[in-house]
Amino acid sequence: MKYESELQIAVSAVRAASKVCQQVQANLVTAATLEKKDKSPVTVADFASQAVVCGALKAAFPGVPVVGEEDSKELREDEAAELRAKVAQHAGMSEAEALEAIDHGGFDPASDPGVTTYWTLDPIDGTKGFLRGEQYAVALGLIENGKVVLGVLGCPNLDGGLLMTAVRGEGAKKLSIDGEGTDGETVGVSDIEDVSQANFCESVESGHSDQDASVKIASELGITAEPYRIDSQCKYAAVARGNAAIYLRLPTRPGYREKIWDHAAGMIVVEEAGGTVTDVLGKPVDFSLGRTLENNRGIIATNGKFHERVVEVVSGAITVVD
Repeated sequence: MKYESELQIAVSAVRAASKVCQQVQANLVTAATLEKKDKSPVTVADFASQAVVCGALKAAFPGVPVVGEEDSKELREDEAAELRAKVAQHAGMSEAEALEAIDHGGFDPASDPGVTTYWTLDPIDGTKGFLRGEQYAVALGLIENGKVVLGVLGCPNLDGGLLMTAVRGEGAKKLSIDGEGTDGETVGVSDIEDVSQANFCESVESGHSDQDASVKIASELGITAEPYRIDSQCKYAAVARGNAAIYLRLPTRPGYREKIWDHAAGMIVVEEAGGTVTDVLGKPVDFSLGRTLENNRGIIATNGKFHERVVEVVSGAITVVD
């Protein structure tokens, strides 16, 4: 199998990070932190997750850089001593090791166009879902020449904890977070062919996409089914395994560009499950231009049966493009 060693390390790293996040969520998220809107538990998990994954990638593939969401600047402040200690404790490292591992995720592909192979990591996608005790994801993708070739999506609260994995040309699988190895059950998108019978996958949080436009688009497509609401890149998992047939990430403000770590892992999982992913104008998603999807606007992911029709309606309905 292609990328066998990369997949083994990626699955092991995302498994470990997902378990760290589960521990933090169980031990640090309380009614009191929710009431106070205290975000410190997710901050601990975010940094610890990045430390665990980047540490594993650096040890196994020292020459392959990582484009991660976080850096250690905040943790190095004097007033962050307690936070720093908690991050190191949950990551199972010394403070110095944790800081170094986190900063291994600081690569920007735009700064060195000669580097065409790199990982991209979102250590916790869906921070509000995490704080509510609901859905979030640990998302790791491997990019070569502007295309995602491997993805691992850790969904610690989905069905008791599962991983979705994909390698380009090899299909998509689901594995238990508590299992071992990389063998899993093959997953596939829904077989609905009539778009009016499809359902959307939407964020629980409304700020990530233009949900007013989504209502208009659903009406135009004749869709009446209730949306499947879920946080984070778990939406890609929902499309990949047939819970929903359409996921829209519509532009919410001019000039905004999606981050590569928000889509790399989820996108390849949907594609390898038989679905189609483009931007809202139907263009292929280009991961070659740095930390953002500079050439793309928003995202459309479908089961692939009526993608062109969805693009047609979406591109005519959205008001925010640039």
